[in-house]
This record gives sequence, C-alpha cells and structure tokens, in this order.
Amino acid sequence: METENGTRWLSDDEQRAWRTHLDVSRLLTYQLERDLQPFGLTMNDYEILVNLSESEDHRMRMSDLASATLQSKSRLSHQITRMENAGLVRRENCESDRRGLYAVLTEHGWDTMRKVAPHHVDSVRKHFIDLLSADDLDALYGSLVPVAEHLRAQRGRV
Repeated sequence: METENGTRWLSDDEQRAWRTHLDVSRLLTYQLERDLQPFGLTMNDYEILVNLSESEDHRMRMSDLASATLQSKSRLSHQITRMENAGLVRRENCESDRRGLYAVLTEHGWDTMRKVAPHHVDSVRKHFIDLLSADDLDALYGSLVPVAEHLRAQRGRV
C-alpha cells in the first residue's frame, strides 16, 4: 500500500513481524539485564567484559571498544570509569600513540567474567535458544544475516 508521497506502509503481516521483533528485543534485553543484576553488572558492562576477554592480552583500544559496543567515545569513557571504580578494568596509555588509551581487563574483571558467563549463557538458553527448534534457529539466523550485513554496511558509511 502506497500513499501520495510514496511511503510504502507496512502490510498487516509486515507490521506483525516488526512489532513482534521489537517486543522480543526489548523483553529479552530486559530479562537478560535482570539476570545480570545479582552480579552488579549491566548488559553494557557484560558486553565490555566479553569484548575484552576475547581480545589479545585482554585489552582493546578505547576507540575500537567504542566501535565494537556501538557507544560514543564519551559514553564509553563514563562506562569505563564506572567499571574502573568496580575494579573490573583499568586504562593504560598507548605507547605508540600518546593520545590513545587502552581498556584492560583486570584480574578481578577476568574472575568476574568467568563467574558470570555460565549464568548468562543459562539465561540466554532459558529465555531464547531453548524455546526454538534447531530448524527455527537456522531459519532465524538465515533471516537475520542479510539485515545484520546491511546495517554493518550502513554503519561503515557514517
């Protein structure tokens, strides 16, 4: 259905799929966040811990970490300050670039990650993975890949 100005409005089926996606995205994020609360972590904290734990030497340049977590450099800096105060990460200067900084996972951060990760995976299973069949997961993955690729390409153009 198209209007005078050329807008292609969503069909009933498209609207239903879109709104269900929004509901699932919000509700799942809310639930996963709640399941991290007993550990004193937010989803942003956990995402940063994951990125650092999977990086070489458990460190990333702040600019790369901001990009990986889709945060502005300013917002990430505030987030890292909170995580520093909790002893999870520390900042280190970059020897090759005096203006550059690294975020580095501390021993406490690494221990926290190892303690929390099994609980987070259980939560992801309970509230998402185990509710879908293998075929459903394959179909979902196949459906989401072109969207993710499109959005990554758009992000690169900014």
